[in-house]
Amino acid sequence: MKIAYIDESGDDGYPAYSSEYFVLSSLYLDHLNWQSTYRTLYSFRSQIKKSYGIPIKTEMHTRHFLLNKNPYNAYSISDLDRIKIIDDYCDLISQLDLRIINIVIVKPRIQKQNYQVLDMSLSFLIQRIENDLHPDLHPEEKFLIITDPGRLGKMRKTTRRMQKINFIPSKFSKNNYRKEISSLIEDPLPKDSKESYFIQLADLISYIIYLNAINETGIGKFPNRLSHLITTQKISDWMLKLKPRLNTFASNRNQYGIVYHPY
Repeated sequence: MKIAYIDESGDDGYPAYSSEYFVLSSLYLDHLNWQSTYRTLYSFRSQIKKSYGIPIKTEMHTRHFLLNKNPYNAYSISDLDRIKIIDDYCDLISQLDLRIINIVIVKPRIQKQNYQVLDMSLSFLIQRIENDLHPDLHPEEKFLIITDPGRLGKMRKTTRRMQKINFIPSKFSKNNYRKEISSLIEDPLPKDSKESYFIQLADLISYIIYLNAINETGIGKFPNRLSHLITTQKISDWMLKLKPRLNTFASNRNQYGIVYHPY
């Protein structure tokens, strides 16, 4: 069984919104690898504490960390060291036995007033995890979703619908075909991100994907406090570090497999 951890960057509002993008990211790994991966993450956080003074139990919220907001400003970490820590996280992720899928909703491209941002992004995400498990060939393969409880009710509604009725766009015609999700078990389960290194990793990935979306689409701009700190080249470097773990088959339109919608 696979365990899929999900987190997001940006808000899921539409037509009123405060961010041009909503990014939904999932890292998923086999349950047999969970304990060894957790130990690796704990060891990494221990090293971060030793080198930079960030307590092991302090939640890593990447956007706030890079912007040097509370509580991270209390540790007097330099700009260069904050970038170095994200570098180290990306190096760590590249060595873990897991896979990553990213969905980016580009709100300025949306034309339908009733577009449901969270429902669409989660539908794309679940469908691609399902595809990666190849349920027709491996019906025994299942996955479970764990996420921060903030959007749990909406996510539960989406996952239940997809298990009852699910239409997929055909690659060969304008028509959709019906194929329900069969690999997902249970409703999405809640876990506070403060208590999960895995959700915190999903948060880091989603924020890097958010910044990369600005690079790739040219829509929006970096936060003012980041513009002097992060270059387009640095974001490209992070993406290349992550690429070995990215499910590049999730989209054949993007070198990193990122699903952009509307395209």
